Amino acid sequence: MNNVDQDQPESVWDYPRPPRLDASARQLRIVHSGISVAETSKSLRILETSHPPVYYIPQQDIAMEFMRLSSRRGTFCEYKGVATYWDLQVPGAKLVQDVAWSYPHTSNSYAALKDYLAFYASRVDECCVDDERVEPQPGDFYGGWITSHVKGPFKGAPGTKGW
Repeated sequence: MNNVDQDQPESVWDYPRPPRLDASARQLRIVHSGISVAETSKSLRILETSHPPVYYIPQQDIAMEFMRLSSRRGTFCEYKGVATYWDLQVPGAKLVQDVAWSYPHTSNSYAALKDYLAFYASRVDECCVDDERVEPQPGDFYGGWITSHVKGPFKGAPGTKGW
């Protein structure tokens, strides 16, 4: 695992395949219905060709009292294994199904992801990286976070599935 977090823009077309796992010291924040769901400067990020970074947040920095395991069956990633999905229920708000996912049992290359969750930015009110509000990766399958630090085009929008 690399410990790289650059300030200059990165092209997602320079990201590798298979994906690379990096430690990140960027400040991440997730807010939903006025509640701080997660805040950390100890995330991991997956960098994969044509995708904006996917940030994984340690459970210790997530308000896990609002999280519960989803009934969704796990999907399979050829690199990371079978995903477990999570729902979010904050007081006074509607249940957000499949808001996050994790890999409790990964291959050795991605073992550091154990006890970390990644959130779909499109399913919560706000996700920020260093106080910059992220744009969700297009589409309903991938969960990358787009900021001014990453340049596309990005996979996920209609017509990009075959990239």
